Amino acid sequence: METITDRKVMIITGASTGIGEATAKRAVEAGWNVVLAARSAERLKTLEAELGSDRAIAVACDVSKWESQQEMVRKALERFGRIDAAFANAGFSKGSNFYGGEDKPEEWREMVLTNVYGAAVTARLILPELVKTKGHFLVTGSVVGRTTSIRNLYSATKWAVTGMAQAIRNEMACTGIRVTLIEPGVVDTPFWEQLQKPSDAVLQPDDIARAVIFAVSQPPHVDVNEILIRPTGQPL
Repeated sequence: METITDRKVMIITGASTGIGEATAKRAVEAGWNVVLAARSAERLKTLEAELGSDRAIAVACDVSKWESQQEMVRKALERFGRIDAAFANAGFSKGSNFYGGEDKPEEWREMVLTNVYGAAVTARLILPELVKTKGHFLVTGSVVGRTTSIRNLYSATKWAVTGMAQAIRNEMACTGIRVTLIEPGVVDTPFWEQLQKPSDAVLQPDDIARAVIFAVSQPPHVDVNEILIRPTGQPL
């Protein structure tokens, strides 16, 4: 009879909405336990209840804070005893041109701390656990981590994530850990609430979630390094 410790465990940051929420649902459907991490505790609790407390745990976490992520890892291990995959998915943009418009230095700082520092901290704190399980590290980049965008600082943070994924893969090459960079185009999520979509062509969060499950479902000798997903018709 299967017990709670027999199932693989995936930590998902930015799990309260959009890609993170959809991935959590797909992961549970695929037989994983999930650790749901985000700043919105109320939304996480609703998702935990939907997925079942035997399969999911909600952990309020601000990825821009080292101590908050330490607590996330501690609670994950306390609840499930292992970590087999980490999906560093938390990130946001509120517009970030280098010229023109209103100065928003605190917004810039928060974006860099979340998108870049937060992903790096997730890797630093969870990789030791993934070594034990020969696990999988995934991180959300972006199409604009490969090309330029009018949201220039946001684009720069995603270029940083692209480089981070390659650096982690190189560093962990002899450990059995797999590393996957997920690079979505325009996805219909709350990300766009304060931004103008560059195209009417959009993906759904579940499209990205299915890509994540595809990557983690490969046999151990297969490392899917990058998955770039654009909606049909997106020009960028």
